[in-house]
Amino acid sequence: MRAVLLFILGLKLTVAEIHSHGYIYTETKGIPGFPEFVSVGMVDGQQVNYFDTQIMKMIPRTDWVSGAVDADFWNRNAQIAIGAHQVYKNNIEVAKQRFNQTDGVHTFQKMYGCEWDDETGTTNGFSQFGYDGEDFLNLDFKDLRYISPVQQGVITTVKWNNDKAKIENQKHYFNTECIEWLKKYLQFGKSSLEKTVSPRVSLLQKDSSSSVTCHATGFYPSGVTITWMKNGEEHHEDVELGELLPNEDGTFQKTSTLTVSPDEWKNNKFSCLVEHKGINKEESEIRTNYGNSLPIGIIVGVVAAVVLLVGMAGIGYKIYQKKKKDFKPVSGSDDGSNSSAPA
Repeated sequence: MRAVLLFILGLKLTVAEIHSHGYIYTETKGIPGFPEFVSVGMVDGQQVNYFDTQIMKMIPRTDWVSGAVDADFWNRNAQIAIGAHQVYKNNIEVAKQRFNQTDGVHTFQKMYGCEWDDETGTTNGFSQFGYDGEDFLNLDFKDLRYISPVQQGVITTVKWNNDKAKIENQKHYFNTECIEWLKKYLQFGKSSLEKTVSPRVSLLQKDSSSSVTCHATGFYPSGVTITWMKNGEEHHEDVELGELLPNEDGTFQKTSTLTVSPDEWKNNKFSCLVEHKGINKEESEIRTNYGNSLPIGIIVGVVAAVVLLVGMAGIGYKIYQKKKKDFKPVSGSDDGSNSSAPA
């Protein structure tokens, strides 16, 4: 099976003062037992609502979110998700034709939403699409035009860029309605969204000759810095920083891997420094899974966090890197879009 099942980072929020709200749509084809369509609503990296085509209803993912919405919110947004499922199901078929593909495992996604800096008042929007784990299309908010990194997406960019009303509608949604919903959610979820949980840090190694991974997990909010230290100085060579991943309990995990020879490790003092919300944690003792020195629970815990993510949030891909209808904001809904597809 093609390697299209990477995992959702979520949304673009790495600075504590920048708040984010948005949705991730994931349509899948060819995965037995997995929902064809999943919709996840998020605020500051925390899931607030969820829909999939197996349960066929929108449900809350936090205790506080029900207080921020009206009684019909759940049914209204479930109907939006059902409509989006039909559009995105067609998206996959259109994309397959454009890429000259046959049946198999395929995914089509959209990630969109808004950001608000509570210190400067600056707002921003993001709207990105992906197919089979690769970037397909996104809206450049600076120039207000669609761009695509692949030839197969150019047909859509030309059509949508000629529809100025469509782009203005989206600009209005991301700059006003989405921000209003974000501020409302922040008000009702303040106690939960502003919590702080410090990371647990471990140095993990498969065997004496393999690379060493610094694993920080269980922290909230998502902003964290992982730095390797060598003899008391910052060390940046042969370092690979992993993606931020959500845990099942709403916290986050992240890794940084250092590749050095056993002799170099032995003859120098290496450590991993993790900085989070003003609290620093440093670890220098390696725990391995050879010699039975690493509890199996640590390994299982890391794997379980990823597996649970698939079950609750849908599969995805690394969509943010530095989805045959027009976009129309839906009144009374924080969703903002009931369609979007290659056309």
